[in-house]
Parts: sequence; structure tokens; C-alpha cells
Amino acid sequence: MGEVLALVEARLRSALGEPDARAAVTFLGTDRIEVLRFIDGDVVRYATLGMSAQPMTDPKDVLADPVKGPRAELVLSVRAGLADTDKVLRPLAVLASSPQVEGVIVAPGNSMDVGEPLWPGAPFSSVLVAESGGLVEDLGLDDPMDPVRFLPLLPMTPNEAAWKRVHGAGKLHERWLNHGTDLRDPLRKSVPLT
Repeated sequence: MGEVLALVEARLRSALGEPDARAAVTFLGTDRIEVLRFIDGDVVRYATLGMSAQPMTDPKDVLADPVKGPRAELVLSVRAGLADTDKVLRPLAVLASSPQVEGVIVAPGNSMDVGEPLWPGAPFSSVLVAESGGLVEDLGLDDPMDPVRFLPLLPMTPNEAAWKRVHGAGKLHERWLNHGTDLRDPLRKSVPLT
């Protein structure tokens, strides 16, 4: 477990630079989740560290495989200085611990909701999980372990989350693209959905 996390942290550092802050959160019955903060010009990036220590397993499986199964970490990018986004550390740790706590497999196209604003005054309480491989490349591990995927999180307003449930992640992405939505704006309004 420690070896995997050391490789994950090295990949994050090579892709995003040196973290300027880190925080750790432990929930009862779960492994520790850390959140690292990286500053890149006017963008701040938050990356989880700890979610990939164990493979995610389907809750229907009678016996969880301790080696095989999807592994991931979460990455959130927002514009710096517009909101108190550092308060996202705990909600991010909650999302990263959901495979252990709720037995869910986090994958692109999933919605994840924390039930409260991601940070004070945030118009978002949920995120859309995007495809990996853009900002931070997947990290291959020794067989038979699956690679670690670094999944970007895209904050969604409640209206966008409801619309996505009906129309799907692809259609929401299209809306965002067609309207030139700045998904890194921590104070943005909902994209027009009619």
C-alpha cells in the first residue's frame, strides 16, 4: 500500500510540481486520505492521495480482491483567489473515501455529491467525474494490479446535476462546450439548460 502511494505522489509531483500544502483526513473505519494543493499560476489544483491504496471493488462481489481492480485519485482545478476553495479539502477526502465507505467504483461519467457546498458560498455540492489522462497521466503498476487513474472532477450546480441525471454526462459536456463554460470558475453560474 505504501509503495503504491509513494509512486502516486511521485507522479503527481512530476505532473503538477511541488505541493505547497497538504492535509490529512481519516474517517472511522477507513484509511487516511491526504489532499495535496498545487499552485499553477492563477489555478489551484487539489489532488487526493490515498484513494488508490486499495483497488475499488463492486459491492456485489462476495470477496474483495486485495490486488486487482480499478484504482484512482481525484483532481480538482479551480481559479485561485476568487473563493475560499481551500475548504474543499474535507469534501474531497469524503469523495475519495467513498469506495471504502460506500463500496462504489468511481469512474468517468459518475456524479458524486457531498450534500453541502464544496467550499463556503460555492454554487456546487456535486461533481462530475471526467476522463483521466489529460493533466496527470495514468500510472501503470506491476501486474496484476490495475493502473492508477487520475480523475478530474468538474463541479456541477444542482440544476446541472439534475439535468445530467436525465440527459447523461456527454450531453452536459456538450452544453458546457457550446456555451464556453469556464469549469474552473469557483463562482460560475449554471450553464443554460433549456
